[in-house]
Amino acid sequence: MRPVTPKGKVEPMASDTPPRLRVAIVADTDSRWKWAVSTAGLLDDPELHYFLIETSATPNERQLREAGVDPSKVSAITIADVPAALARCGADVALVSLPGGGGQAVLHALGASPVPNRPIVVTGYVGVVYEKILEGLLLRAGSDIVLANSPADARAFQQYFREYGADPASIVISPLAYLTHPKQLETNDHPFTVTFAAQPSVPETSRSREYLIRRLVQHARLHPEREVVLKLRGLPGERVTHPEPFPYSKYVAKIKDLPPNFSMVGGPMGTVLARTDLMVTVSSTAAVEAIQAGVATAILTDFGVNDQLGTPYYAGSGCLASFDEIDEGLAPVAHPEWALDNGLIEMNRDAFPAKVAELLAAGPLPPVAPYYTLSRAGFYLPWLLSGYGLTPDGRARSLSRLQKSRIGRRIRRGANDAYRYGVTRVAPLLRKMGAM
Repeated sequence: MRPVTPKGKVEPMASDTPPRLRVAIVADTDSRWKWAVSTAGLLDDPELHYFLIETSATPNERQLREAGVDPSKVSAITIADVPAALARCGADVALVSLPGGGGQAVLHALGASPVPNRPIVVTGYVGVVYEKILEGLLLRAGSDIVLANSPADARAFQQYFREYGADPASIVISPLAYLTHPKQLETNDHPFTVTFAAQPSVPETSRSREYLIRRLVQHARLHPEREVVLKLRGLPGERVTHPEPFPYSKYVAKIKDLPPNFSMVGGPMGTVLARTDLMVTVSSTAAVEAIQAGVATAILTDFGVNDQLGTPYYAGSGCLASFDEIDEGLAPVAHPEWALDNGLIEMNRDAFPAKVAELLAAGPLPPVAPYYTLSRAGFYLPWLLSGYGLTPDGRARSLSRLQKSRIGRRIRRGANDAYRYGVTRVAPLLRKMGAM
């Protein structure tokens, strides 16, 4: 631990070299790792410590590396282990990149096992916020900093906090840190490229996904001068933040005589975006990456405009379009006023580092004060915390019950892996043998 004065200020090291800020990242899935690492990068040369909360969507080594993490430096822990882990690394900042319930559980774990000179707790959102806003926001309430991705989000969050008795000063605007201009190609001499960014859970039905693939292939046939790219969310068999019940590759495989200008790709979005002239999606975060990069973007209306799909977020953007319009040549560009209010252009990233510096300079932080307490939510809170291996007072459940929970997760993960293997490897082989 670095020496601390009675007021909590960090003393300079003997070498007069300013001590590095110690940032602990607590994250679970691939997209949340990406957000956390890029957000930590907004701070000045932080010393990073990585803690993985295992779930059924735990990322593999390739996914961690793509997020900028050395897998060998990642420690797997439980929510109940978080206070001890933060104390061991002497964290100044704890960047908690978990769903809202996980963030609330971390706050209660810290309350039950206080960390001396506890770190600043930071939570936020890994993508656009369009549903369950109040629910997710109150679960993050009690964090020292709740990051809002845009001025529009910040206004809504602060209003909710004022209405429900949380501290609106904890809301800090910080545009999504991974929104950077994609690496430009060495030459612009490439065919006009239309990229469809797939999402694991939207649209959710088999028929809607089959429709999507049929329309993409139809567009490729209507425009042989264009390249049509299906950008997959993850490679077959990989775990992602949101499970994919109906993989797109399954529907592509059903189509005979695919046009030569149609292809499927994986990998980082930035690489694909660098060769994209028109981004098409239902509501993927890839759309905000494209808009920020100045790429024409179409938010599909073919499945309707509703909260479940996430399309209302793009109201006023000028990007809503149908496949028919895209076939006719429409390539919408987002309205600058909308993009500015939603944190996609002219992004100021100074507020978050400034707030961290302010809190560090203020001295020891008070005990954490989560929004939900036993007196406020006597039924909801115990139910919520039990799902994260905690008792109603925020302590670890008994070892035997915790072991059962871990064993259950491993069994479910093994079953999921076996199912994926059967679907992607065994079933096609059997069908091939049956056709012989």
